[in-house]
Amino acid sequence: MEVIVNKLKNSGKYFRLLVILGLLFMITASIIFIGVYVYARTLGPPPLAVSQSTIYYSDNGSIIGESSNGQKRYWVSIDDISPYLVDATVSIEDKNFYSHHGFDYKRIGGAILADIKAMAKVQGASTITQQYARNLFLEHEKTWKRKIAEAFYTLRLEIFYTKDEILEGYINTIYYGHGAYGAEAASQYYFGKAASKLTLAEATMLAGIPKGPSIYSPFSSMENAKKRQSIILNSLIENGYITAEDKKIASNEKLSLVGEFPNASMETAPYFQDSVKNILKNQLHLDEKTIQLGGLRVYTTLNTEQQKIAEETINHTINKDSNIQIGFVAMDPTTGYVKALVGGRNYEESPFNRATQASRQPGSTIKPLLYYAALEHGFTPATMMSSEKTTFRFDDGRDPYTPHNFNNRYADGNITMAQALAVSDNVYAVKTHLFLGQDTLVKTGKRFGITTDLQEVPSLALGTSNVRVIEMANAYSMFANGGNSVSPVFITKIETNDGQILYEHKAKKEKVLDTDLTFVMNQMMTGMFDPNLSGYASVTGSTIANDITRIYAGKSGSTESDSWMIGYTPQLVSAVWTGYDQGEPITLTADKTYAKKVWAQFMEQSLNKEPIKGFTPTKGTVGVYIDPKSGKLASNACGTKRMMYFTKETVPTEYCADLPKDDSSEKPANKEKTNEKVPWYKRIFPW
Repeated sequence: MEVIVNKLKNSGKYFRLLVILGLLFMITASIIFIGVYVYARTLGPPPLAVSQSTIYYSDNGSIIGESSNGQKRYWVSIDDISPYLVDATVSIEDKNFYSHHGFDYKRIGGAILADIKAMAKVQGASTITQQYARNLFLEHEKTWKRKIAEAFYTLRLEIFYTKDEILEGYINTIYYGHGAYGAEAASQYYFGKAASKLTLAEATMLAGIPKGPSIYSPFSSMENAKKRQSIILNSLIENGYITAEDKKIASNEKLSLVGEFPNASMETAPYFQDSVKNILKNQLHLDEKTIQLGGLRVYTTLNTEQQKIAEETINHTINKDSNIQIGFVAMDPTTGYVKALVGGRNYEESPFNRATQASRQPGSTIKPLLYYAALEHGFTPATMMSSEKTTFRFDDGRDPYTPHNFNNRYADGNITMAQALAVSDNVYAVKTHLFLGQDTLVKTGKRFGITTDLQEVPSLALGTSNVRVIEMANAYSMFANGGNSVSPVFITKIETNDGQILYEHKAKKEKVLDTDLTFVMNQMMTGMFDPNLSGYASVTGSTIANDITRIYAGKSGSTESDSWMIGYTPQLVSAVWTGYDQGEPITLTADKTYAKKVWAQFMEQSLNKEPIKGFTPTKGTVGVYIDPKSGKLASNACGTKRMMYFTKETVPTEYCADLPKDDSSEKPANKEKTNEKVPWYKRIFPW
């Protein structure tokens, strides 16, 4: 009996010891848990930033490309994901998701027992929150250190985020195979549709893939994919999401699989996109990782229709066997928005951008800037100077300079500035340049937005200092918009994936050129298409005059190795350069015509649906008919006449021949009277 009593006493001691140890363990565990909880609270919410594709949009909101580094990631709100996919994911991955606090202890216990029974790892117990924590912050190695870190991040997610926020993040980050991360990318790849449009059959097919993309992808094994789909449909029935009839319909639905990302076929304007990425990096100072996988939404100025017209025009116009290269830019002159850009014949063969990177001699396309400066110094469209072979000699010891006209043809007499511009007379240009002072054109170029260095030499008037195509398009935009400062714009807005605006273009309107003189130049630059200004040579636009149907102002230019055409309406400016990369001479006649042909076809097609707009005379200008040969007011005795505009104080007063004093039909007309009685096309092309 005594032995039994002693045993009971000893048992009581052990029991009390176990109770004490249990209490100590609970207290210690509680202290640890409280400490961990307080520490997690102190750290605050963990960042949910994940790598996502940066998307580039055109001016109408269509996708033109993306930066993904081979991984497609598009974050969408849970409200923009099909409820079928949300329910299927919860049902198969974590049916108690909305009732637990990050850890499903019952499921953990069941998994441990199953593993012990099988003597192997056969059942997982990770909740959606645990998997999300792993995807966000950790590698997938199976170590105790990783498991502890996973538990800690799981706790932090549950503390600071709602269940819907966690579920949204999870569905947007899990891997569905074939480079698709998240439901939106997967839905686009497998079914070619937004995740919000998924049917029950499609959603249950997708929900089964993350367990093993190489096994359960329908492109890897349709048999495995269908088996996995059936398991998920059964789980939806068991968890009360669907009925047996729903399962039957979904199981029999014929799925239409795509197997490619739709954005890949939409990628266009690679040279334009390179320019945008260069701006993101060098002007907006975003790092490479943010540009590639920052989930940005970059809204650009590209007009996809005009871009297509430009590319097709170039392909159809330039001989496929020719090695001629091209730089092309189209801009909205009012805003500076770059609407189309081509930097070469083939991006894959040469990504070098000849529209924004190459510096080439602009030839005579520099002359409008020179003549604008001349107008500021008192010249008018009727200012006469001699066009004859001339050698310029200088007092400072510089070598003599003898400019030559095309084919060495000269008027051998006086011509007007309007005619000199229309036929591109080089002698007249150099005389004007030297008269104004060689620094004048350099300064004027800077006012027109040209940033490359222009050399103060006599030949600068003939475009011997290199410039970029986009600079010249920008300079001519200032003519087209009436004299306002403008700069090339590629990006209108940048947003993060959650809608925060990182950058937004703000337009700044600043008057840089004189409004009246700008209109005078615009009207004078229509002369390249007017045969009334032909003299000893034809106007430079005569070869394409029959290809155009509206008023254009512009200027062509050429050097031994460069061919240019820049022209515009008030709605659109386009600049074209053609030549060889290494500066070889352009010897074939056909190669010299490409720039003009590309320009004319692009402008006509791009503006086909737009109203015809001319250049509106300004209040300070007066339109009168001028005899192109004498530069004087036209009379009935003159052979030809052309409407020209002058500032009010510079209107010519002499007639090409004496008129009776009571003849008022040929007197200077003010703007209002001219507009009222003379149609626009007759004011420009009176023939």
